[in-house]
Amino acid sequence: MVKKKNGSRPSQSAQRSSAQEGSAATLKDLLSEEVLGKLNAQASEIKAAEAARQEEAKRIAEEKKKAEQKRLDNDFEHLLENSSMDWKKFK
Repeated sequence: MVKKKNGSRPSQSAQRSSAQEGSAATLKDLLSEEVLGKLNAQASEIKAAEAARQEEAKRIAEEKKKAEQKRLDNDFEHLLENSSMDWKKFK
């Protein structure tokens, strides 16, 4: 059997540590301040639009619920089915 020599090739952990030392600059460091400002502004606009969309969906759902409740309040059959049948307490 032939043994492999470990000394000829650096280990993976040694390769990772040397790669981390060489690429210490982050994307934030590489981009200009103008580009970062634009990206931050765009992110805040997207968040605001999402919040507005969720608020609108919530408002529409509340309006639908109110309209359904109003329709049910005018429906005699629904009121009769959901009312208490204990007429003695109304005497």
